[in-house]
Formats: sequence, structure tokens, C-alpha cells
Amino acid sequence: MRLIHLMYFRGRLSLHPCIGLYPLDLGFCGIIVGMGKKIITTNRKAFHDYTIVEKFTAGIVLTGTEIKSIRAGKASLVDSYCYFSRGELWVRGIHIAEYRLGTYYNHEEKRERKLLLTRKELRKWERKVKESGLTIVPVKLFLTDKGWAKLRIALAKGKKEFDKRESLKLKDAKREMERFR
Repeated sequence: MRLIHLMYFRGRLSLHPCIGLYPLDLGFCGIIVGMGKKIITTNRKAFHDYTIVEKFTAGIVLTGTEIKSIRAGKASLVDSYCYFSRGELWVRGIHIAEYRLGTYYNHEEKRERKLLLTRKELRKWERKVKESGLTIVPVKLFLTDKGWAKLRIALAKGKKEFDKRESLKLKDAKREMERFR
């Protein structure tokens, strides 16, 4: 069941967070899902290139202009990946566009960002990555109902070329079955 979220913004009651903003602030606003979760971007290429083993949600350390750009929907997860450095998990390759109204306080578009996980989770994932040759890829970037940016990461195993072709065949066959129903 979907919930409609009402928002009081600049003296008006809005059904959607973008209604009532100035035209300069308008951009892609994402999809509102379930209990206030707003999906900003997904990494569809990760599902094509990797077999997903396990998923987890992590917080992400951002600056002020970065979160404003994310709320405007100006982010991309293409070609991003996670790595461990000195016992911490970092993500590299996330593109967050510069905030349009930011001045010289603006951020770099592609910088390394720290992910927030507990020590127990970090050790568990680091052990899995080292032992079994898996990798960690970002899958989804979203905002919670409190307005915090979260990154859905996945423990994944790389697909070979024939695996990719096989998954495309299965997807096409499933689409054909749905069409004839």
C-alpha cells in the first residue's frame, strides 16, 4: 500500500516535495516509495555485470551542497565501487553534480566518500571480500523519511560474458511469457 505524503512548504500544502519550489530548484525528484523512502538513483549496470549475493544499507558522509544536489536528483552511480582502506569502507566513482546555487563552497563532483557501518559489519564484509574474491558495488541511492541519504550496497560476484547472455535470454523469455498472459 502506498502512502501519500503531504508537505507544508512555503505556505502551501503540497502532495509532492517538488511542488512549490522555485523553477531554478526543479529537477528530477525521484520516486516516492512506501513509508517516505525517496529513490534518487539506481545502478542498473550492476545487476547486468554482477550476480548479487547479499545487500545492505549504509549511511554516507556528505557535505551540505552534496545533499542539496542529491535532493534535486542530480546523482549517478554508474561505474562506482566500494573498497576498504585502513578498516573503513569507502565508495569511489559516485557522481554528484555541483549544486547550482552553491558558491565557492561547492563540492567536487567525483570524490571519495566514506560509508557508515558498524565495526562488526565492516569486519564481516571485509573478510568475505578477501576470502571469496567478491566485490562491493553500490546499487541504490535514496533518502529516508528523515531526509538522510543512504546507499544500498551489495556483495557481488562478477559475471562472465556467457552468464550475461544467459540472464538476458531468461529476461526476454520472462517478458514473452508476460506478454502472452
